[in-house]
Amino acid sequence: MNTSFSGKVALITGAAMGIGRTTAQLFAEAGAAVALADCNEHVVHSAAKELTQQGFRAIGIVCDVSQEHEVAHMVTACVRTFGRLDCAYNNAGIHVPVVETADALGEDFDRAIAVNLRGIWNCMKYELQQMRTQEEGGCIVNCSSQSGLVGTANLGAYTASKHGVLGLTKSAALEYAARGIRINAICPGTSDTPMVSKAIADAPEHMAALIKEIPIGRLGASEEIASAVLWLCSPGAGFMIGQAIAPDGGYTIC
Repeated sequence: MNTSFSGKVALITGAAMGIGRTTAQLFAEAGAAVALADCNEHVVHSAAKELTQQGFRAIGIVCDVSQEHEVAHMVTACVRTFGRLDCAYNNAGIHVPVVETADALGEDFDRAIAVNLRGIWNCMKYELQQMRTQEEGGCIVNCSSQSGLVGTANLGAYTASKHGVLGLTKSAALEYAARGIRINAICPGTSDTPMVSKAIADAPEHMAALIKEIPIGRLGASEEIASAVLWLCSPGAGFMIGQAIAPDGGYTIC
């Protein structure tokens, strides 16, 4: 068994399914106690129960990351249960309707910013409050997107929110690098997840064109994204500060 995170505690948001759920599984298999957080109460508790039935230490926490008080409770619940917080993957995010900017709705823009950007800020704030009290610090990985590195037509609100994540990541990374807390970002490409499946159903032509442009010729697998998150939290990535890693099948190098 891989025990590279033995004795560590990992917190993953958006952990009920998709990349977040897979990341929780890999952290658990690597020896970490895992706190799974998601706004979907039934599914996140079910996911945590699955891990405990496999013999791992895990809890499920209901949290809407756009609500600061819920995020504060999330971190408190994690630390109250496991005693500390070593690794955090701020993965929770939402998509928005595919539409050109002139026709987009303000409420969709506000919701994208509230979850994808303010949600990351909320999480980092309370994770950092805990990690800076710990002698060994900790590691944070924020989920941006390939759309955080390049422009994506007809996804202005989503693209703006994901670009913002990289700015938050770099700024916080500079603040805490000398204090033993490493903060980086991951920029996943289009992957086989429930969120992408919904996007394909909602905008099949747009998504088909997007997938066609992936140089490797396929969707990413959630394990391929999750394994990169674990590496960024590992000692092997100890010199990585404020970086944006893009497991995207080559999309952003074109």
